[in-house]
Amino acid sequence: MSETPTFMLPSGFLGLEPQRGLPAGAKVGIAGIPLDIGTTNRSGARFGPQAIRQASRMLVDGDHPRGWIDPAKLPIADIGNFRIALGDIPASLDAIERQAAAIPHLIALGGEHGVTLPLLRALRKRIGEPIALVHFDAHVDTWPDNFGQRYAHGSVFYHAIEERLIDPRRTVQIGIRSPVQREVHDWTTGQGVLILDAEMVHENGPKAAAERIRDAVGDAPAYLSFDIDALDPAFAPGTGTPEIGGLASWQAQGILRRLGGLRFVGMDVVEVAPPYDVAEITALAAATVAWEYLALIAPGL
Repeated sequence: MSETPTFMLPSGFLGLEPQRGLPAGAKVGIAGIPLDIGTTNRSGARFGPQAIRQASRMLVDGDHPRGWIDPAKLPIADIGNFRIALGDIPASLDAIERQAAAIPHLIALGGEHGVTLPLLRALRKRIGEPIALVHFDAHVDTWPDNFGQRYAHGSVFYHAIEERLIDPRRTVQIGIRSPVQREVHDWTTGQGVLILDAEMVHENGPKAAAERIRDAVGDAPAYLSFDIDALDPAFAPGTGTPEIGGLASWQAQGILRRLGGLRFVGMDVVEVAPPYDVAEITALAAATVAWEYLALIAPGL
């Protein structure tokens, strides 16, 4: 347990002192990406990174109850926020990709879901092959464009598949439930993507969902992208495009805790919009997702 009360800890993730760049000895960089100019409903995710950091200070009072490690004591560093190009989506994506390329293992705090595309581009160049994807979301995010905007937050994985950044046959989407055009849904599954919709998770439980994810991903290098609207608005009201019928926070946590041993190479948690949050519950859920991820990768650090 920290000797300092949680509300007095530094402003970085898990109460870490923010750094400029990845310091020597750190193996994981945690960066905020305050981009939200590609949102299609409510904006505000630009304020997500700092809200997640603030809520994360609740998670430093002891060890993770599964792995009995303290994620805050792993070789990690909060490296501040990435620079973006104000009002310019393509230029922002280019800037994010350049900054991500310098971090060997990145945890990104969004920001809108559009930030995932440049992160995958950077990983694809580093790894040299399409990677597996574990994607929690209410939406498939495989629209070719959004209201005429090529790179809005609902087209991320359309471009990721088209650019061969991810292997769709090793891609699993969990929590899907939003309205979607039939041709978009069919294109997605036709590429080989496995969709575990929210109702499936409710009916079969976290253990069954995790088993299907593990079977699909196998031993491939994998990326975790967690849109907080995968959770029901009862558990995560502070997001731009809420959809009822979503996962409970315990279901998402139960799935994540069963993914140990997968070869994760990076992750993001996105779409936290604090202006619509209640008592920080959305920010705390997002911070806990990143904390759970650190517990998953701890054995390899």
